Amino acid sequence: MNRRRALQTLFCSSAALSLNLRNQAYAAVAPEAIHLLAIGDFGTGGQDQKNVAQAMQKYVADQKIKPAGLWFIGDNVYGPTYEETENSDGKSIKNKDKTQEKKEPKKSFTVKSRRWKDEIEDMYPVSVFPGPQWAVLGNHDYHDNEGGEKVQLAYAKEKGVRWHMPEKWYRVDLGSPKPLVTFLAVDTNFESISGGKSRKTGKKQTHMSAKEEEKQHEWLKAELAKPRAPFTVVVGHHPLYSNGSHRDTQPLIEKWGDLFQEQKVHAYLCGHDHDLQHLELEGKFTSFILSGGGGARIRKLTNTERKMPYGLDINGFTHLQIQPDSLTFTHHGLDGGVLHRFAKKLDGSVVM
Repeated sequence: MNRRRALQTLFCSSAALSLNLRNQAYAAVAPEAIHLLAIGDFGTGGQDQKNVAQAMQKYVADQKIKPAGLWFIGDNVYGPTYEETENSDGKSIKNKDKTQEKKEPKKSFTVKSRRWKDEIEDMYPVSVFPGPQWAVLGNHDYHDNEGGEKVQLAYAKEKGVRWHMPEKWYRVDLGSPKPLVTFLAVDTNFESISGGKSRKTGKKQTHMSAKEEEKQHEWLKAELAKPRAPFTVVVGHHPLYSNGSHRDTQPLIEKWGDLFQEQKVHAYLCGHDHDLQHLELEGKFTSFILSGGGGARIRKLTNTERKMPYGLDINGFTHLQIQPDSLTFTHHGLDGGVLHRFAKKLDGSVVM
């Protein structure tokens, strides 16, 4: 149990941190830093997604920063795509009223689906977020639309889009003239994680193939063995460790836990649980950051026995600020205020 116990000396309670930080004015932002925003579990098209997107836009405007890009941490598209109709103004609307599901046939999810414009392009406008939209796949991206994961990969090849998903796993290096951070985007939809039976249909759900899983693992080991930027962040959908409703993901711990430790991965950024978290585990070099408050219905944190720097079931987003000597992660709520902030140093130490 010691390996999974949080570092006692670092932490205040989540409630105290929330009370102390929530009403603070925006903390100082370094203009010369690389700025990124991250959200997971967002693609509903509903009001909560809109609220988070608007909060992100207001935040960057107030801070006078231009993000280098956005990280979409999976569950980018929830639910099946329905036929679109027009309202009295002649504008296209989507029928997602469950009482009318039998009246309005489901529509195949394709690269031409209207929701790409409504829920991705317009929700996070290019005028505010001109950089890439780096994305990884979540379980709903596999399960909710037949071949949905293939559509997301195909959309990245469309002309003029910001959506960036060249493969299910890929590398991004940021910084100039020399990279400051290496991001390794991964697919966490192993059969052992996402391959269970659907509660609705009873059928086995789509997931990565065993061949893909092994190929990705070999790729990840190779990338971590290569020269990298001073900081390394791995981005996936499912958490290794979580105090949320889904708890820890044992197959990921077994597959990657020791690898991250050996190769000194500074941070693992994920979603899946619909909340915001920051975990530090005793003896672990890696910090674990969960940003799953992007727009789906939030869920209560259930693992109250494990202490951690921060955890709250709330909609919001995460700001990454990259500088030569630190990675700063900040969770923000819908009012843009600071919920929790910490800096990860090159030597793996954490400053809050």
